[in-house]
Amino acid sequence: MRVHLGSDHAGLELKDHLSQWLSDHDYEPVDHGPFVYDALDDYPVFCLRAAEGVARDRAEGLDSLGVVVGGSGNGEQMAANKVVGIRCALVWSDETARLAREHNDAQVISVGGRMHSLEEMTRFVELFLAEPFSNDGRHVRRIGLMADYERTRDLPALPESAVGRGPAGTDA
Repeated sequence: MRVHLGSDHAGLELKDHLSQWLSDHDYEPVDHGPFVYDALDDYPVFCLRAAEGVARDRAEGLDSLGVVVGGSGNGEQMAANKVVGIRCALVWSDETARLAREHNDAQVISVGGRMHSLEEMTRFVELFLAEPFSNDGRHVRRIGLMADYERTRDLPALPESAVGRGPAGTDA
């Protein structure tokens, strides 16, 4: 499996460690940078490229996932989620790492390099990469609603229980 990596200066050390760990565990890491420490670098430059790499590979039918790393992981997640078709989850525990794949079929995860130890981050990535998507109908439906909105920008229909209850009597 190919694993695309991107980070900022705060995630550089962890990204570099992860690249080696992936190689040692028979994954194919693709490092989108940064490659040197620069306290003024801009994480979107690297994280967008990592997410684009995953999207491109998957469009070609390749088995590919991604990991972006920053100080908190928040901005990196936001950047990756701007790539059409990508679902990036912020991971902060073993459970969120597994559920990102099992329930949300996330193709990319984001980890806060200043929030976790090297060992924790590595475990989160290992769990994420090993967990399959459940293909449970409710999860497939929810992912479909997001994909439809991303494509059309039409809001999904409200359930009967919510009709007429939105702000100022609108359909939320």
